[in-house]
Amino acid sequence: MTFPDDCRYTKDHEWVRLDDDGLATIGVTDYAQGELGDIVFVELEAEGTELEAEAVFGTVEAVKTVSELFAPIAGTIAAINEALDGAPETVNDDPYGEGWMVKIRPTDPADLDGLMTAEEYTHMIGADA
Repeated sequence: MTFPDDCRYTKDHEWVRLDDDGLATIGVTDYAQGELGDIVFVELEAEGTELEAEAVFGTVEAVKTVSELFAPIAGTIAAINEALDGAPETVNDDPYGEGWMVKIRPTDPADLDGLMTAEEYTHMIGADA
């Protein structure tokens, strides 16, 4: 399992990375995709949707379960990863790259400071760093 240092993490197993363009890219962690198993469907809220922190922004359906996705920070959805419509397994293969879910324009980018670092997240799930 990997947890990039340039991301922040939530207790609900989402990651968020602030990009150079000011948008925050959000996805599920390597740990989450491993726990879910083979992902077969991803449903996301539409571009333009305003989200409060911890609001549901979509669902991920795996062979064994369906899980809600929670926004790590407040903001407006600026882009969704439409490639996941035809290839949801990308989340399993590349959770921090091509498997991203949404990009949001943060209401306050400083909100990322309240999320866990890679080290804190690793500790929370009990994984070896």
